[in-house]
Amino acid sequence: MEDHKLKVFCTVAETKSFSKTSEIIHLTQPAVSLQIQALEEIYETKLFDRSSSTVTLTPAGEVLYKYAKEILSLYANAEKVIGELTGLVKGSISIGASSTIGNYVLPVVITDFKKTHPKIKIHLLVGNTKRVVELLNSGNIDLGLVEGEVTRQKMIVEKILSDELVLIVPSYHPWAKKKDISVSELTKEPFIFREGGSGTRQMIEKFLAMHGIAPQEMKISMVLGSTVAIKEAVENGLGISIVSRWAARKESKYGTLSLLKIKEQKMIREFSLITNKGAVSSHAVDEFLTYLKSYPFTKLLS
Repeated sequence: MEDHKLKVFCTVAETKSFSKTSEIIHLTQPAVSLQIQALEEIYETKLFDRSSSTVTLTPAGEVLYKYAKEILSLYANAEKVIGELTGLVKGSISIGASSTIGNYVLPVVITDFKKTHPKIKIHLLVGNTKRVVELLNSGNIDLGLVEGEVTRQKMIVEKILSDELVLIVPSYHPWAKKKDISVSELTKEPFIFREGGSGTRQMIEKFLAMHGIAPQEMKISMVLGSTVAIKEAVENGLGISIVSRWAARKESKYGTLSLLKIKEQKMIREFSLITNKGAVSSHAVDEFLTYLKSYPFTKLLS
């Protein structure tokens, strides 16, 4: 009965915000308020103190939060044990992923997984690393796949896959037949950057700084908000750029972009699998995790 209400309640308790909860669980803010109001009517007491700038649990809310977490855990346990007993793997899995792995790697993995597990429904949410961590901490996804460093907090962080950033140029560019380019040569060509705050851009700027190149030395021709837009611009001869090898593998295969390495040093980052410590995973989630950890990712690049 209260399964969904309790999830909403726990999310508000953990984010201390009705608006953040609304974003995370894709309900309108009035709908979130109605779910909490319904619980307060059932228990005939206030569960949150809304008098200050932040939302805090009342003493009654603290009690309900403790038991709500246990109840939700028991729901997950029951589903898992029954699934193991019947041998039927079904249910749903919610996955959060940062943009590169969410857009360019996971769709293929999920498609392959569904061939042998057709009864499992998978929901994939793509966002930045911060949002994926927030979704995991609030219990609204079962697992996350993110790029870059993650503060462990209450999570288990496991390296799952390496990602190399590569230089992309149009197939007709003078550099297209080369295997690598010196980092100093990047200052000679119009360069297309991601927007400020992008993890990829931060990594590129850090790499350039390591080799004594300041951003103002680059001939920045455009700043674009997505990898898709950058690839389109490069294909049309508007500049060169650096993106994930995973993101450019299709264009490389069909010959619209050429991928080059930087001569001095590889640009490597890690994709990590994040899960909640102590969380009870369902039978379906266990099956997917086993599949994911043994997946031959390198075949996607061949």
